[in-house]
Amino acid sequence: MLHIAQQIAAGMVYLASQHFVHRDLATRNCLVGENLLVKIGDFGMSRDVYSTDYYRVGGHTMLPIRWMPPESIMYRKFTTESDVWSLGVVLWEIFTYGKQPWYQLSNNEVIECITQGRVLQRPRTCPKEVYDLMLGCWQREPHMRLNIKEIYSLLQNLAKASPVYLDILG
Repeated sequence: MLHIAQQIAAGMVYLASQHFVHRDLATRNCLVGENLLVKIGDFGMSRDVYSTDYYRVGGHTMLPIRWMPPESIMYRKFTTESDVWSLGVVLWEIFTYGKQPWYQLSNNEVIECITQGRVLQRPRTCPKEVYDLMLGCWQREPHMRLNIKEIYSLLQNLAKASPVYLDILG
């Protein structure tokens, strides 16, 4: 799982270096190929396939609020730091084996939770070090979040460390 997370972070480092803000980073926009090679994409068709992942604003605007930080929800402000928040949610998706973030809540409840400062709970199979990284992505103030290069470096170091064995059976 860390290998997949590392590749996504590497892709986001590249996008940030090109001054590109993705605005819709989620596992549904990551392609996995042979030998678990991961590439980041953004596909308009995903709006049809994953319509419950988006929240309708006004007439036709659809926003992926379950992956968005407070400033994007409240002010429609998208930055490299908002992509970092989304990367934290992607890590959560990876360590829940693909669950939808806030799956138990309606879109309006998700908006309320995020704007009030709640964050996703630690997945049962997630090492503490990885959850700490997620929490670093979910700082309320954008300038307090980890930067994308730090995240990539931390993921590299975690992947090099001794393997962590998880009790997935309970």
